[in-house]
Order: sequence, then structure tokens, then C-alpha cells
Amino acid sequence: MLMKLVALHVIVITVSNALVAIPVEILGVKLTWAAFTFPLVVIATDLTVRLLGKTIARQTIAAAYPLAIIGSIAVVLAEGAPGSVAVRIGFASATAYAIGTMLDVYVFQYIREGFKNNWWLAPAVSTIAANIIDTYTFFAVAFNNSADEYMAANWMEIAGSQTVIKIAVGLIVFLPAYGILLNRLQKTYKLK
Repeated sequence: MLMKLVALHVIVITVSNALVAIPVEILGVKLTWAAFTFPLVVIATDLTVRLLGKTIARQTIAAAYPLAIIGSIAVVLAEGAPGSVAVRIGFASATAYAIGTMLDVYVFQYIREGFKNNWWLAPAVSTIAANIIDTYTFFAVAFNNSADEYMAANWMEIAGSQTVIKIAVGLIVFLPAYGILLNRLQKTYKLK
């Protein structure tokens, strides 16, 4: 089970890294397509904590971290970026993922233990916290003073927009999906 969770995390991170290189402007808001894919990692982490425990979630993050660096570097190199850029983005991505999802594990578990009757509160609050930390960490490490003039000049604005979009996608799309998956998994496997 652990390797399947690690594979899921690495795939989402790698796809998100491919999509972060594609800026998009929606209604005057600058962001990248990764805003629509990365929240899946947070919801997967929350389901892992709820169903398998925080220890398995932390082990998943630790095992996925080095693979996320490698996958991220490979994607950025495949897009034609120089090696130094690929390493910077790979390290930024994996580090932001590790910090953000580790925070998610602790916030999720804390809220879950304190508010047992509200299934939605822990994933909602942890989604907000994890996406703020992940997004700003990634953009600061990857693009602050980088050779990419557009991203270096706009990373704060893009990070802010990306954060809002990731939180909105997480709460509007993935939180209901989390509820549906949780309900189905609990019934299928007779879990609490």
C-alpha cells in the first residue's frame, strides 16, 4: 500500500511540475495549470491520515520526497530547461511538497481529533494551510531571483493567485470528492 501511495504522490507532483511551466491568465489572474492538479496530493494525504494513520502518511511523504526531486528534474529537463534550472525547480517542488504535506498531516490530525463530528473540517483547514505553505515555498525557492525574467518578476503575484486557486479547487472540487471517497472506502472496507 505504501508504494502505491508514494507512486500517486510522485505522479501528481511530476504532472504538476509539467503544468507549472505553463502560465495561464484567467480573468486577469496570473497562475499556472498546476493549481488544478496539485490539490489532489493534499486530499490523498488527508485520506491516508484518516484511514491508515499519520505514521503511514509521514512515511509516504518521506519516501516520495527523493523520487519527487528526480521526477521533477526529469520533467523540467524534458521541457528543455538547462540543468541548473531543472535542479532548482526539482528541489523547490519536492521541498515545498514535503513541508506542505507534513504540515497537512499535523493540522489534519489535530483538527480531526478536536472536531470528530465534522468530517469536512479537518480536510478543509489542512487544505488551506498546506496549499499556502506549499505554494509560497515552491515559488520562492524556484523563481525568486531566477534567470526566468517573467517568473522572477511575477512570482509573488503568481504564488498568491495560485494559492487562492489551489485552495478554491481543493475546497470546491476535491473536498466533496474526499467525502465521497471516504464514505465509499469506509463502507467497502468497513472502516471507522
